[in-house]
Amino acid sequence: MKKITLLLACLMLSFQAFSQASNYNVGDVVNDFTVTDTDGVDHNLYGLIDAGKYVYLDFFFDTCGPCQANQPTFNEFIDKYGCNMGDVYGLSINNGTDNNQEVIDYVNTYGGPWVHPPAVSSEGGGGAVTADFGVSAFPTFVLIGPGYTMLNRDIWPLSGIGTFEDTFPAGFDPPVNYCTVILGVDEMAFDLGLQVYPNPNSGSEINIKLNNEVTSADVKIFTVLGSQVYSNRFASNIFLINAELASGSYLVSVTTDKGASTVSLIVE
Repeated sequence: MKKITLLLACLMLSFQAFSQASNYNVGDVVNDFTVTDTDGVDHNLYGLIDAGKYVYLDFFFDTCGPCQANQPTFNEFIDKYGCNMGDVYGLSINNGTDNNQEVIDYVNTYGGPWVHPPAVSSEGGGGAVTADFGVSAFPTFVLIGPGYTMLNRDIWPLSGIGTFEDTFPAGFDPPVNYCTVILGVDEMAFDLGLQVYPNPNSGSEINIKLNNEVTSADVKIFTVLGSQVYSNRFASNIFLINAELASGSYLVSVTTDKGASTVSLIVE
């Protein structure tokens, strides 16, 4: 019954024109928070801002129809600007009604073909952040920038990723760096067959396997803040990376003459 009530509220409120993050006005300094995503990785708002990130928050719950319909647009936007490796940083924040598994199922079902930004469930602190921002309509998308200030508290309605790009402040021009390449229907995509294992990993021995037709590969590993922690070139389709990665979430980017692919890696 609770979910049904929330769904009705979502359908009625999400199309209204009032600001949806009602506890903050544009220009206000927002409260700091630390949340834990469904992979067990922590994200601290002030730390991200201090690292030069412009942070986009996506407030949702799993049975919200408009959330489901617009999730791929948000994901494509974050994917286009480097999957949190650049200056654009995305977090999906659950309203506090869904646990980790429910959020994982939601993301896998409605996230689209893009690399999905980190998602936070009720178990990771999503409900507290939703309450602090005063979000009562879903989805709600907001932008927080330098000085921990609210730059946009209601990015809506969406008409593609251009709606998010229109919120870039003057002088902010992040480079395009798609993590996922989606070819047209008349093009043939080559499947790299990228496998990174074991995953989760200890951070010391990372196995990578590619399609047999791949003869060489450039491999880079990034933290979720965009810092490169590893780079090497391999003249093979199967190789072992000996690294000493600290616990956390990483992106493994592989580039070959046949295409590129990126996957997430969890180090415990």
